[in-house]
Amino acid sequence: MSYQLKKTRSEATQPKASSSEEQEKINEVRGLLGNMTEEMPSFLTDTTIRRFLRARNWSTVEATKGLKETVKWRRVYRPDAICWDDIAEKEHQARRMRVADYVDKNGRSVLVANMSIKPNVSAKEQIKNMVHVLEYLATNPGEQLDGYVVWLVDFRGWSISSSPLSLTRESMHIIQNYYPGVIGVAIAFDPPKIFESFWKIAKHFLQPYMKDRVKFVYANNLESKKIIADVFDLDKLEASFGGRSTSTAFDFNKYEERMRKGHQMRGAAKLQMATALPNHDGIQVIPYEPYMNLAEEVDGDKNDLVCPTTKSGSPKHPNLHLPAS
Repeated sequence: MSYQLKKTRSEATQPKASSSEEQEKINEVRGLLGNMTEEMPSFLTDTTIRRFLRARNWSTVEATKGLKETVKWRRVYRPDAICWDDIAEKEHQARRMRVADYVDKNGRSVLVANMSIKPNVSAKEQIKNMVHVLEYLATNPGEQLDGYVVWLVDFRGWSISSSPLSLTRESMHIIQNYYPGVIGVAIAFDPPKIFESFWKIAKHFLQPYMKDRVKFVYANNLESKKIIADVFDLDKLEASFGGRSTSTAFDFNKYEERMRKGHQMRGAAKLQMATALPNHDGIQVIPYEPYMNLAEEVDGDKNDLVCPTTKSGSPKHPNLHLPAS
């Protein structure tokens, strides 16, 4: 079994497109989407459309289909309206899944999941937290156009109760269909022997391009550990994954501050996008954006964006209803 990082089969066979060809395809998708681009301008950017095109082998038909399905989902689930205050058991969930404060050698964000920490909230709340994190990552791509997140999953201490098949299926559906191309590589670190039976079933939930991006690393296998050295600067990587850093201990207070700031920045970007929308026949287009009218003064800071709530004061998000496979 080879543990070396290589281009995946789907990436190796993916057609190449010049920058001008890329823009032509993006414009074609915009035309096929119609008024949707005005309904959700902060989501349907050129960057998002390009990401869906790349994930669908530059097929404008398939990319448009995926984007339309995603828009329908976003109308109902409102992922961009989930803010930090919506997350139940914040510290516990953050320790279980968090955006690391370091990046890999290519500047990609790192999503760390610790499967030994048992969930203490419902599957619905776990999904909400995952979507909140994905939304944060999808709107902070840095310089990368595709595959700009390394998903580092610590499977030591894993059991079936850590990730039931139903929750795994739902999670993979969301990641692959509504956030395609975000995950560049998923590293499964030191899964126990019992995980092999689970993987034989779970891998069928993965699309070919995603299945190719999963890499297994074992602490007692030097060849497989080369993946870690290829991807990360070991001086920055936390020691639990074989790194040499001594300053990456999880600080919940700093993490909370970073997530709140990220939410405020997303809200500010949406407001800026709204002011840039053109008028049609003298009528200002009003997009569907949960935070467009929520810039208000909070604790004396007019740049804060508050979290939308129900009349009771608690955030409300609907359950997910996925199509039957």
